[in-house]
Amino acid sequence: MTEQLKSADTAESEALDAYSRTVIFVAEATRPTVVSIHSRNGDGRPQRYWPPAPEGAGSGVILAPDGYIVTNDHVVDSEREWIVALANGDEARAEIVGKDPATDLAVVRIPGSGLPAISPSDSDRLRVGQLVVAIGNPQGLELTVTAGVVSALGRSLRSKSGRLIENVIQTDAALNPGNSGGPLVDSRARLAGINTAVIRPGQGLSFAIPGNTVSWVASALMEDGRILRGFLGVSVQNFKVSGQLVDRLGLPSGTAVQIVAVSEDGPAAAAGIGKGDVLLALGNAPVTGVDALHRVLARDLIGRKLPAALLRGESLYRTTVAPVAAPDNV
Repeated sequence: MTEQLKSADTAESEALDAYSRTVIFVAEATRPTVVSIHSRNGDGRPQRYWPPAPEGAGSGVILAPDGYIVTNDHVVDSEREWIVALANGDEARAEIVGKDPATDLAVVRIPGSGLPAISPSDSDRLRVGQLVVAIGNPQGLELTVTAGVVSALGRSLRSKSGRLIENVIQTDAALNPGNSGGPLVDSRARLAGINTAVIRPGQGLSFAIPGNTVSWVASALMEDGRILRGFLGVSVQNFKVSGQLVDRLGLPSGTAVQIVAVSEDGPAAAAGIGKGDVLLALGNAPVTGVDALHRVLARDLIGRKLPAALLRGESLYRTTVAPVAAPDNV
């Protein structure tokens, strides 16, 4: 029995050492790529030391050696002069390259070359229970490391633009104000996500935008300065179709969206879509709710004529509509 206890103690010690080695490796590999992002106050002094400013401070991570940095949109959502502080203490004024409120992501750039940059990962390969490490500047305390596990996958968060951010990573790695925009990293020191939110007063309820979303949004912002999405020129609300109509018309779903307003010069108006119509499908995809419509209106559908199935009164109505590029921040 004694030998069994000693064996168990040894195994536990080795496991703990392996865990510690992993976190140390990730911290040492990642910290040079993590930055502090802060604004300047009226007299030109940076606002990033204790006590922290109530706003205008956060974290970011270097994506490319030539100074491209990803952070949260809500970190840099005001018209200020933004300063980036590198892990080595150097500071530089940041240029806003592009922002995407719909995913709460933004890209800024500082002058430089040969900067340490984080490597991407395939966030679709994350598993519940997997070790993750968060690095950032909570409450103005620079380059703080916290570790935890992936608590859940496929969560969703509502962005300030009203769109749903999908496939959000839930983790129990401790986050605080100032962690926003910093990296969530896997055990190989690759970018698993960008930390974006916590639920208070919940304990261990932290969320990150998945790395695959970060990669495509950041690439598009670096290329175009904005994210192009399809736009119909309508306001909609979730709508429940009566079971009787679902059965009579053979509809695939009992939920859809109802048009509550139509822009006079928008694609929907040109297609004959009016207030009160219920949009059931667009292209080859059913529109089961507001968030489903947002998913359908992807960049590659802009300018394409799409078949639309609608319910007008108790009758089916079909037309074609060509989405246009959405205005900024829509």
